[in-house]
Amino acid sequence: MNAHYPNAETTRAHSASEVPELWGGIECTVARVREDYRNQADETGHTQRDADLDLVASLGIRTLRYPVLWETISPDRPDACDWRWHDRRINRMRELGIAPIAGLVHHGSGPRYTSLMDFEFPEKLARHAAHVAERYPWIDKYTPVNEPLTTARFSGLYGHWYPHGTDERCFLRTLVNQCRAVVLSMAAIRRVNPAAQLVQTEDLGKTFSTPRLQYQADYENDRRWLSFDLLCGRITREHPWHDIFLKNGISAIELDFFVDHPCPPDIVGINHYLTSERYLDERMEMFPEHHHAGNLMERYADVEAVRIDFAERPTGPLARLREAWERYRLPVAVTEAHHGNTRDEQLRWLSEVWNATVQLKSEGADIRALTVWSLFGCVDWNTLLTQRNGFYEPGVFDVRSNPPRPTALAHAAQSLATRGRFDHPVLDHGGWWLRHDRFYNAPEYPPAAAALVSRPRQILITGATGTLGRALSRIATLRGLDHVLVSRRDMDITDPASVEAAIDKHKPWAIINAAGYVRVDQAEREEERCFRENALGAEIIARSCARHGIAYVAFSSDLVFDGLLGRAYVESDAVNPMNVYGRSKAQAERLVREAFPDALVVRTSAFFGPWDQYNFVHMTLRALAEGRRVEASDAVLVSPTYVPDLAHAALDLLVDRSSGVWHLANRGEISWHELALRAAKEAGMEASGLVRVDGGERRVTTLSSERGLILPPLEGAISRFVRDVAVGFR
Repeated sequence: MNAHYPNAETTRAHSASEVPELWGGIECTVARVREDYRNQADETGHTQRDADLDLVASLGIRTLRYPVLWETISPDRPDACDWRWHDRRINRMRELGIAPIAGLVHHGSGPRYTSLMDFEFPEKLARHAAHVAERYPWIDKYTPVNEPLTTARFSGLYGHWYPHGTDERCFLRTLVNQCRAVVLSMAAIRRVNPAAQLVQTEDLGKTFSTPRLQYQADYENDRRWLSFDLLCGRITREHPWHDIFLKNGISAIELDFFVDHPCPPDIVGINHYLTSERYLDERMEMFPEHHHAGNLMERYADVEAVRIDFAERPTGPLARLREAWERYRLPVAVTEAHHGNTRDEQLRWLSEVWNATVQLKSEGADIRALTVWSLFGCVDWNTLLTQRNGFYEPGVFDVRSNPPRPTALAHAAQSLATRGRFDHPVLDHGGWWLRHDRFYNAPEYPPAAAALVSRPRQILITGATGTLGRALSRIATLRGLDHVLVSRRDMDITDPASVEAAIDKHKPWAIINAAGYVRVDQAEREEERCFRENALGAEIIARSCARHGIAYVAFSSDLVFDGLLGRAYVESDAVNPMNVYGRSKAQAERLVREAFPDALVVRTSAFFGPWDQYNFVHMTLRALAEGRRVEASDAVLVSPTYVPDLAHAALDLLVDRSSGVWHLANRGEISWHELALRAAKEAGMEASGLVRVDGGERRVTTLSSERGLILPPLEGAISRFVRDVAVGFR
């Protein structure tokens, strides 16, 4: 879409020397959880897609953090190397002009013939490093071990990953082994390529606390520098952690090794996440139970610092990057910039981190690059890979489409790589971590303005009295998307002059049309009105949006199909409606496509949600709760769609500037009778009053998608409906 954005660009133009480079990164963790190895490149499909590298090159990215992982090359024996996959990929990168930063171990513990507790782990990894350098002598940047401190905490202290240690002794052993492996690996690499550089990554958070827990915060804040301090040879007898190492079985000889063989990073790579900074508070009752933690002496809450009001202490990427630069005075790069959230929040986080790097560079800090991370997303990081739920977080590309679909982050990355700046209307509003409602315990002072500009660009949403319009407004508010929700009194979608007046008044960057005629059975008696509101109104808005360069989302229905195909419908299937309502929607689709080819048309089906009492699921549960009889057909298979999921996905596609027809429905097909049964079971209700009705000819109006299945499964949606319903069943 060529949407017109009337505000000035969020980031000003910069010369090439004023801004960092834009690097890319592919989430490639190979983590061992007990006897289960997880490979993120497999789980996101990158292993099977050769064309991914061409997609990366299309963004203008010329440096890429890339896996050349020990576990995948020599899984069985140290010298039994299989280079076939890597040869193809590394050579393609050379052809595309992309320089790899070769990662050798990424949150892993090596193949099964070693582990992070193995005293020979460093020598064994160095052997792999030598193999890589000899195979690809032109690679000049390496990360032998990604985030050794973080991996040591998760593997040796918190017990999440192999070897599942839970004490300081195991933590420090795994840390020292990894850091020694970095030193020996770089030595082996530099024997082949003396110019090879070490890009050492680490998740650099910081801990804050109440006065009572300051001792714990100080301990954790000293600990966070250990990997860099070891590599820089700084852990001498004067270091606050020197004696702690000795007490936990790390010998003075092992520590002296780092002093005698310093291997300072050529580039200090900082991975900073919104959850990286923590706040410790002994008043556990003030915080959710899942944040309750403690040490050997007392219990306390360990929460995200961004959710606590302590404005006098600087948090965020600018503060942490400045600390790293001032501590080491070595070149710095952001080696992961990622936020697993809605698309607008992902853009806001990328913008904040980018602006931090630009500001520090302007102050004289040697800031080399920002790495847009998780180019193809990641799987199950919400459980730190400890559960296989298939929870996918999109990145710059969404791999649920084939080929992977560029998201708004792709447009941002391309603009940063080529122009050093990017803009999007959602950047007029601060991310959730800047908004007043983020606090676990909201401060009493008046909330600060969430908008970052005086006149934020808005989305105009029609349908103020309808279920979908109100739901879209509710979700947009939750996401910090500035918008105005209008009724027919504010904007009559069937009147071109009224539509133009509303556009002139609100100056939206996008319009979502959630208005229209929705009474399917009554439409047979009110055909003219149904077509006027559904088809003519959709066309009028489309023509205005095309004229003004405004992004447009219109909604259609599964009823544009007759249900006789015998399988779920995808976007390219021919429409063949069986009733007036379906014909009105089919005509609307055609008129919108003709008037504005860049419009997004969302087909959906049988939606139900927690905020109204007039959907099938809610009315069924209410009737059962009151002891009334409920009849439901088993003749038609549908794709019930949970309204919050629909609203989030439609807004993501809008932010991504997607166009054309897209099917949005929760995955799965079900009859109305089975839907009622499942909902009753989930709600713990007696279903004896539910009567199966033979609806006659079997029809399937289920929606699937050839463009990408981006809504979650129906089973989970029903559970969330029962949990989230805001109006009771009585």
